[in-house]
Amino acid sequence: MNGLLGASRDTMLSRLRRRPGPPTETWVAIGLFVLLALLPAVVQGYVVYILPQYMLYGVLAMSLALLWGFAGIVSFGQAAFFTIGAYVMGLSMAHGLLVNPGYVGLVAAGALSGLLAGLTGYFLFSAGVRSTHFVLITLALSIIAEQIAVSQSWLTGGYNGMFVPRMALGPGVGGPTPGDTEIYLFVLVLCAACYFGLRHALSRRFGKVLAGIRENEDRLTAFGFRIDLYKTAAFAVSGCLAGFSGALYATSAGFVSPSLAGVLFSTQVVVWVAIGGRHSLLGAFVGAVAVAALSNYVSAVIPNYWQLIVGLVFMLVIVFFRRGLAGLGETGWERWIGRAGP
Repeated sequence: MNGLLGASRDTMLSRLRRRPGPPTETWVAIGLFVLLALLPAVVQGYVVYILPQYMLYGVLAMSLALLWGFAGIVSFGQAAFFTIGAYVMGLSMAHGLLVNPGYVGLVAAGALSGLLAGLTGYFLFSAGVRSTHFVLITLALSIIAEQIAVSQSWLTGGYNGMFVPRMALGPGVGGPTPGDTEIYLFVLVLCAACYFGLRHALSRRFGKVLAGIRENEDRLTAFGFRIDLYKTAAFAVSGCLAGFSGALYATSAGFVSPSLAGVLFSTQVVVWVAIGGRHSLLGAFVGAVAVAALSNYVSAVIPNYWQLIVGLVFMLVIVFFRRGLAGLGETGWERWIGRAGP
């Protein structure tokens, strides 16, 4: 009986349809990262300075796409882990160690954020918390993180925020401060590593189980899967990724403030993923970069109405392109090659 049950589980997992995007998403991603790597040879100045921050928004969006698109779990708490990672990097840079404090901050930010997310997820999922209640709890996490950053001003700087120096890229302490181009390429390599590493993990059994949870959680429970443990693992990985991107953001932007954990920024992360496409890691990444760049441009041109315009774009995408920009690209690809996609 156990053998039949195990065979049925394996058969079900093999038939689960993942949604990583069109068949060529890997090649599209490689082409995109290559183009981004060549960009500093063509463009200099403000673009090279600001684009790494947008790319790290993209990594933050991928951490939500892992939960929302692949496991069907909506979280408004990614900004909290992002901010925790940013402050960990700031404290690491402020209290230099015998080794490069920047790399210590990156590792500590990812580990601490992942641990907090894992513990939170374990207690919530083992208690059977789902859907709306989970959304509210994760939103409360962002509010709590913001209030702690404000109240503990002796450590975080309070409303004034915290200055974070740019990390040296060498292994030792006291190395030369990298320029905009060097930090741009450094961030780009790490963003690409996060994308391909996460995509590889989702192509394995772990990703198939998450897809099964998204499609029919009760069925997987009947087959004997520990759904709470898989959800906890997904939440821990997403928290680790969010904290890691927050640490990189802090040292790239040079500053971190409590507003990063606020409700507004938490909502923006959801908007990025919805516009880019929650079923595609690359779509979430591109959506975050595109919307952040659009918001920056529109706010400079018409500062009084830029939020209205971004909101209208979000509404149009939700109404007419429910699968986001990635879904639109997939549909166009299928039509171009003459196939009828699902």
